[in-house]
Amino acid sequence: MSQQQAAADAVDEARGSGFAAELERDQAHRDKAKSVQPLRRLVPYITRYPGLLLAFAVFLVLASSLTLLLPAAFRLVVDCGFAGATPPAACPSLGAGEGLGGYFIAGMGVAILLGLASAFRFYFISRLGERVVADLRRDVFGHLLSLDAGFYATTRTGEVLSRLTTDTTLIQTVVGSSISVALRTVATTTGALVLMVVVSWKLALLVLALGPLILGPIMLFGRRIQRLSRVSQDNLADASARAGETLQAIDTVQAFTRESEESGRFAEAVEMTFASAMRRIDVRSIMTALIFSVILSGLIAVLWFGALQVQAGAMTPGAMTQFVMYAFVAVSGVGMLTETYTEMMRAAGATERLMELLAARSTLPVSEPPAMLEQPVRGAISFEDVSFAYPTRPDTPALRDVSLTVEPGETVAIVGPSGAGKSTLFQLMLRLHDPVSGRVRLDGTDISQLDPQDLRRQLAIVQQNAPLFSGSVADNIRFGRPDASEADVRAAAQAANADGFIEALPQGYQTSLGERAATLSGGQRQRLAIARAILRDAPVLLLDEATSALDSESEQLIQTAVERLSEGRTTLVIAHRLATVRSADRIVVLEDGAVVDIGRHDDLLKRGGLYARYVELQFGQEAGAGER
Repeated sequence: MSQQQAAADAVDEARGSGFAAELERDQAHRDKAKSVQPLRRLVPYITRYPGLLLAFAVFLVLASSLTLLLPAAFRLVVDCGFAGATPPAACPSLGAGEGLGGYFIAGMGVAILLGLASAFRFYFISRLGERVVADLRRDVFGHLLSLDAGFYATTRTGEVLSRLTTDTTLIQTVVGSSISVALRTVATTTGALVLMVVVSWKLALLVLALGPLILGPIMLFGRRIQRLSRVSQDNLADASARAGETLQAIDTVQAFTRESEESGRFAEAVEMTFASAMRRIDVRSIMTALIFSVILSGLIAVLWFGALQVQAGAMTPGAMTQFVMYAFVAVSGVGMLTETYTEMMRAAGATERLMELLAARSTLPVSEPPAMLEQPVRGAISFEDVSFAYPTRPDTPALRDVSLTVEPGETVAIVGPSGAGKSTLFQLMLRLHDPVSGRVRLDGTDISQLDPQDLRRQLAIVQQNAPLFSGSVADNIRFGRPDASEADVRAAAQAANADGFIEALPQGYQTSLGERAATLSGGQRQRLAIARAILRDAPVLLLDEATSALDSESEQLIQTAVERLSEGRTTLVIAHRLATVRSADRIVVLEDGAVVDIGRHDDLLKRGGLYARYVELQFGQEAGAGER
């Protein structure tokens, strides 16, 4: 590897580690939301649906117009409807509805139209908000699946899930509600202020004088509420992450009788969340008391002045009613805007955090265009002076100058003590990581030049603790090849010696396994994983302790199935079981990340090195039985 390439890899790795560190310091991220500018990043998602936007805009304008028309209608009701059966000459003629009831009917008509327009406005903006959040969640999750193992090695999964759920919920609130409220409030408040001046400029000036008295507490307490909201959200995320870790390892928690301690730790996190929420509520309550006191006292003073104007004949009672309604719209609009602004600030921070996830990039570079493997893939594998250290332990090499060539169709076993680097070889072969130096090749092609998905389609793996997913037995076997037929699924299960216990399940192959297949034994889960790999039918097979969870009888059956499966395929086997090691074409012995010996079982025993000592220590009885 050239120095330039090494430097580029170091930079990419540093970026990945740096981003993970930023996730750990999520409080700092939340403090970044000083403005609503990050919400601009949502525009591409919103403009995907012009029809919903247009419908919302039409009903927004209609609802705002009717809101401003309603006080005028009430003015007619007061001045003309209450004037008696014969309204003043200044009142407009209502045709068939002329008379005392006509003005009330007109007011009711405006109110009904306003209700319908508001309902349609709410429907279209709410639907748009749900659609935007669904698209955003889908895009973020899809992008998370594309990130490399280095990202997840240094990132808390609970924090990422919190962003995917809690933060998107905040965005849904803003897009589906707050933005609509803000736009409607701006329109109606502006219109109300203009019409207040038209109705009575003297009263309008008095109301406007209340503005600084209202905005003062808002500016004073608003930032503190925003900060306390972020603290509350931080504590909630920590509590959720702690609960997730505990529930995922519930068997271990119960086995070590740690229920009370874990419950106490979660309760402590919940109490911290409650305490921070109460601080926010206290501040907000004080702000609400101040604002309402100022608003109501000011409005009463305005009403007092207005009453004097009515008594003096300078205003009609209807005009006073109209002005009061406009004043209420304007003042309440300011209150709504402050509430909406707080929500939009929180959503801005949430948007920023989600966009950071979308901006994260895999540290695995892919050439453009990526290289293509010749078909059919033969399965020739070579490791050329490969060295590697995990991003979390950059100063502790997991592999040191490993060189290994595996011929097509060959079965090679990899043995060594824990931490020798056996599983790391598989991770590099799957290109979950790239080597720090050296190359890994498949059929002579440097796998760093391949699209990772194209590479992985040529591989099938059985992991030591193979994870299963919620869904049916058939779904889990078909995980390796979604288009497989029912007959193919059964054939794979039979080859993995899993058909017997599957048929004994309540619904057979359609039995739901639940989360992590906790109702199955370790051996049953392992056999399903082997069936999944068999169904994959890939030219390269990776077996990481594939038979470790099986009893002796099942192991023999599985070993026979694996040997059949290995025919014509390149197979790399990580194993401690002597039966698997003895049948391999070659055995590679690793120690401290380096290859210390290679050969067949008998040859390695004769040489009396690490392998011989390893067999004697770990499998002495089996070795003795084998020698007899």
